[in-house]
Amino acid sequence: MKPFKNKLAVTIVVLSVAFLGIIIFSLKSNSSVISSGVGSVISPLQKIIYNANDKLKESFDFFINFSKVKQENEELAAKNAELENKLVEYNRMKDENTTLREMFDYSQANQNYNYLGCNIVGYSGGNISNGYVIDKGTNDGVKKDMIVITPQGLVGKVTKSESSYSIVQTILNENIAVASMVESTRETTGILQGATDNKNKNLAVLSNIPIDSEIKEGDVILTSGLGGMYPKEIRIGEVVSVEIDTVGIMKKAVVKPYVDFNKLEGLFVVVPKEEINIGE
Repeated sequence: MKPFKNKLAVTIVVLSVAFLGIIIFSLKSNSSVISSGVGSVISPLQKIIYNANDKLKESFDFFINFSKVKQENEELAAKNAELENKLVEYNRMKDENTTLREMFDYSQANQNYNYLGCNIVGYSGGNISNGYVIDKGTNDGVKKDMIVITPQGLVGKVTKSESSYSIVQTILNENIAVASMVESTRETTGILQGATDNKNKNLAVLSNIPIDSEIKEGDVILTSGLGGMYPKEIRIGEVVSVEIDTVGIMKKAVVKPYVDFNKLEGLFVVVPKEEINIGE
């Protein structure tokens, strides 16, 4: 039995050495084969681990980016609000500059008066025709019956003046009568008063127009200066229609004022440079 055991041992040793040699030879000559075999076993596990890490990274990146985007949006919203405020301020200053420039041009053409700027701080009654409260009064040189205008045209006149405020009634009020004339015909017989139509439009009516007058739609109506109350040739409005009055001996015209009474903010009180009696 000993020789057999020795032969078996020798055989095992020889085979082991041969097998080891084959392995070493394979590693040197074609290591990719072994790598491929090992990789085929390890690859599924690597994929699972890689995918899990990738998902975790994506979630982490999402929260990081979300916070960053949120912060950027908040910064952009703040900048946008700031720009909108600047735009509002710019438009306000632009409108003020336009008004002041127009008033300067008007004052250069009418140098017998000073023009006192004032702001509307309230309403005298339930609607526009009842008048405005302005922030200038007798302390500023404002007196009853002084005329109030904007660069667009005639607003009305001061009907009451206290130390720090005054009441201005507009040409839309039926109690305000303005001696007027038609620019195209130079007729100076018209009297303009406020009127209310069924559509609540801000209109006035020019009456006492001669029956043979050539007044027509589109004509410009100005102050005539008669009576000394209103300075001459202040723009009032435009004729929108002409008809014969109920008596049948005169004409009357509906006038749309140039001043937009729904958008008034700043006004100018016309102050004579020389003291004159403008009425009580």
